[in-house]
Amino acid sequence: MIQGIFYARFFPKEGPTIVSQSPAGLMGNPKTSTLDFDVLRAYIIPASPLVVRRLAVTFAEMEVQDGYLSGQEVEIDGGWGVVETKGRRTVSGLLEIVREDLNNYGECMIPVAAFRSQRLARPRRQDEALRHRRRHMGPDDAKIIAQIDGASDVRRIAFLADVSIDLAKTALRHLLYYDTILLLDMFFFSSCYAPRPGIADFVANVDGMVDECAAYACIHSRQRLSTFHLVRLMTSFCVGKSVIEWLKAHHDAGLDVLRYVDVRRFVQFGVIKGCLYRVHKYVVSKQYVAALASGQSASRPGGDPLQKYTDGNHCFDQIITELNLTDEEITEKLKSLPLPAGDLTVFYR
Repeated sequence: MIQGIFYARFFPKEGPTIVSQSPAGLMGNPKTSTLDFDVLRAYIIPASPLVVRRLAVTFAEMEVQDGYLSGQEVEIDGGWGVVETKGRRTVSGLLEIVREDLNNYGECMIPVAAFRSQRLARPRRQDEALRHRRRHMGPDDAKIIAQIDGASDVRRIAFLADVSIDLAKTALRHLLYYDTILLLDMFFFSSCYAPRPGIADFVANVDGMVDECAAYACIHSRQRLSTFHLVRLMTSFCVGKSVIEWLKAHHDAGLDVLRYVDVRRFVQFGVIKGCLYRVHKYVVSKQYVAALASGQSASRPGGDPLQKYTDGNHCFDQIITELNLTDEEITEKLKSLPLPAGDLTVFYR
């Protein structure tokens, strides 16, 4: 719900001043105002850069074309207000139209002049927007959706759908906004996972969660692992232990996990249900970070492109995607960087 809209300007003598507002009394009177303009003025009209929004751009264009805003301004009792010009609506009238129509209909048409209007629309609710998108789904959207299988990463989806990766990202962002897909980290056996507080519900089998996990992740329904073993598997993830190490530990304990469980689906189930979270791996070069802190150019022409990822801000997933390397290849390349012994540190978070 839009509570109010106001139009403010910066005047050389008065400073930031409210010229028009809807509803009246939204700001200005300390006793009846909904908001305190003195608190907001530094954010509403910053010195630089200017705040550029759709409505602000529309009014700016109207001012440039025929002085729509400044032509209505007059000084009233030491302040500023507007007067109605014949054949034109006042700014306050336009703000009233915008507020009422956006709240009631989700869109509005501003009658700027006799032969000119401006359309504004509020983002649709997710259910409305999804129905609209289904009706107007293009062939590229259909190809992208057909490749979403829960295992392919964004780059592979774009490749299989024969579209650019930017187009695939845009389509997936829309689907994510409409809450029709889940975006998960890529699964690697070299990745680490750790329990979240929600794992208590899995241990207690709330709403049959363990049975749901078995139906989703167990390879053979007739050879389903017991509830005890599934809970034991889910609770044994920890920071610093990769999935392959987790598998080896259970194999050494006498349980061949791969024979009974699709590990990727098992981990995905834990992440989706809030039982597990992905522990990301980062690498930091003390020498590289020190060079960045001193303002020096740490990257050398012809140097290894991997070096720019050693500032502790880039996880291995990003390196894998952007450089098209495996986790093992990244590790080997890091070892071959011309850095002093002990300069590199790998940490999990």
